[in-house]
Amino acid sequence: MPETPEQSAAGRFDTVLIANRGEIAVRIQRACRELGLKTIAICSEADREAPYGSTADSFLCIGPSSAAKSYLNQDAILLAARLAGAGAIHPGYGFLSENAAFADAVEKAGLIFIGPTTSSIATMGDKISAKRAMMAAGVPCVPGPDTALPDDPATIERIALEIGYPVIIKAAGGGGGRGMRVVPKADVLHEAIALTREEARQAFGSPSLYMEKFLQHPRHIEIQVICDDHGNAVWLGHRDCSMQRRHQKVVEEAPAPGIASDIIQPVGLACVQACLQIGYRGVGTFEFLYEDGAFYFIEMNTRLQVEHPVTEMTSGVDIVQAQIRAAQGHVLDLNQGDVTCEGHSFECRINAEDPETFLPSAGVVTHLALPVGLGIRVDTHIHAGYKVSPYYDSLIAKLIVHAPTRTEAMARMREALAGTEVEGISTNIHSLRALFEDGAFARGETDIHYLEQWLKLRRAA
Repeated sequence: MPETPEQSAAGRFDTVLIANRGEIAVRIQRACRELGLKTIAICSEADREAPYGSTADSFLCIGPSSAAKSYLNQDAILLAARLAGAGAIHPGYGFLSENAAFADAVEKAGLIFIGPTTSSIATMGDKISAKRAMMAAGVPCVPGPDTALPDDPATIERIALEIGYPVIIKAAGGGGGRGMRVVPKADVLHEAIALTREEARQAFGSPSLYMEKFLQHPRHIEIQVICDDHGNAVWLGHRDCSMQRRHQKVVEEAPAPGIASDIIQPVGLACVQACLQIGYRGVGTFEFLYEDGAFYFIEMNTRLQVEHPVTEMTSGVDIVQAQIRAAQGHVLDLNQGDVTCEGHSFECRINAEDPETFLPSAGVVTHLALPVGLGIRVDTHIHAGYKVSPYYDSLIAKLIVHAPTRTEAMARMREALAGTEVEGISTNIHSLRALFEDGAFARGETDIHYLEQWLKLRRAA
């Protein structure tokens, strides 16, 4: 799809402020450098020694260690962008990446937000409006109404009966595994709703809830999309992110094992159609529960995902560069027929955490050894002597492998994990090594509850 001169020049910028930290700041900086763009790194006082500061064109401290006063401080980020001469802001993931108000403030400041439009973020950020949009586009959804729960107890009881127990109550503005509660039977329904409403009010600023059928043994499947501003969109295959603890992903893989292409293809095409209908721009991820051969949409993440590398490894597409080019106004340089996913990829999230309690583990990394070799990739910001802060997410590295088959990829991940050493802090590396020796996981016989049950059995042994 060749570009006209006008399209090629649309939205051009040459300097990007990276409004994030850690491994994703490193990843975005690399993509910018490969595209010939300058980068501005920011930090809190806790991250002054971050190694990506020395490789950026500018490095600015924007506030104290608390994320609320630094990485979530919109005014400070916009001021840094103005002072350093940024033309665009990349939010990474987490923090302000799905904040419609921030995206709007960036655009009003005359800068480009490297992500979807404000309206797309708002539509997909509210789970009720997102479900409504997906149903209109023909994307399969979890059984349940596309409206907020009313206040009337009798009406709520009727909705639950129509769906059928067990049901799950979710915050309309929720995310990250918060603001949801499973209701197994009618006699605990109203208590669950009261608790979830208050949790939603405190966490997301809105008490709005909705109700869906609770699927008991699903897998978590994702579809990655890329869209431009010129009516083009593609999907890049699928991922399985079922290995979760407390709704947080630990291991991801692409493609999802055991799902035939004729089953997944209509879903992928429906996701593309949904993007076109809402005028979506950039990269995004449709998340589904998959059970008994059926897909059920749960939400769309309007940002770059932590697990994007497994799709990069199988599709050969640099997703971060594609995201930046979309924000520049370029026409998507591939169509659906160009997308060919090959081989199999796994990603392990290496977290600085106590392996028994899962509490974050702060401290100095006294020794670090990372694996190298064919089909092995490590995304990280740490090094020997790096001080892991207690203020932020515990993710310190992502270990990614790629091989021709799933069996070979598992073997390669075992090799890579064996060659990974982090000393001075506690990590989950030993648990990851054990998981890749587990028979049920190797056979693909797992669901979203499997990892928590597996960890519970290991602690009891």
